[in-house]
Amino acid sequence: MSAIKPRDAASLVLLRDTSGVTEVLMGRRHSRHAFIPDAFVFPGGKLDADDRRVTTAQSASSTATPATQALEAAAIRETFEETGLLLACPGDIGTAAEGTWGEFRSRGLVPDAKHLRLLARAITPAESPIRFHARFFTAHNAPVTGEIKGSGELLDLAWYPLDHAKTLPVIDVTEFVLKEISERTDNRTLKGPVAFWRYRSGTPILSYEA
Repeated sequence: MSAIKPRDAASLVLLRDTSGVTEVLMGRRHSRHAFIPDAFVFPGGKLDADDRRVTTAQSASSTATPATQALEAAAIRETFEETGLLLACPGDIGTAAEGTWGEFRSRGLVPDAKHLRLLARAITPAESPIRFHARFFTAHNAPVTGEIKGSGELLDLAWYPLDHAKTLPVIDVTEFVLKEISERTDNRTLKGPVAFWRYRSGTPILSYEA
């Protein structure tokens, strides 16, 4: 039997500095969740068709491809849906108008990707019945608005000091992303190439991409 093709997905790793301590937004997947139940994760989920039709705000120096922009939009949408926190700015969202994107349109907002940096990507093992090709975008001290109000998908949703977050029950991919953040955070800037985590015959493999 051939391996299941991974679905595109994106997570937003929100970071903030409070009294000299870096905190990260995380929540615990519900025990009934089909994918990694009971583990602490970053907000995120699969790429939806409308994410490809959304206009995102980009920095003038951005070289993001349409595919990357769609993943950025997905990360921002999923974060809003799961946490109530919104990373957006005024603009015309374009033709996508269903569900969450309809709410963006009604508010005259577009997802604000200017603050996002692609830190890492990871592919679920071939033997897994549910597979994702996940991209992890960071946003450090980004101008998010709203109050944390979980949708029920993430429990114990809160800002955790980075050192404490590394002690939470997480899967290996989340642990790897937290380690990358810890090693790279420097004056509120996450530097370095994109980390790539995948598996070969069940063994994790880590490499870096320019």
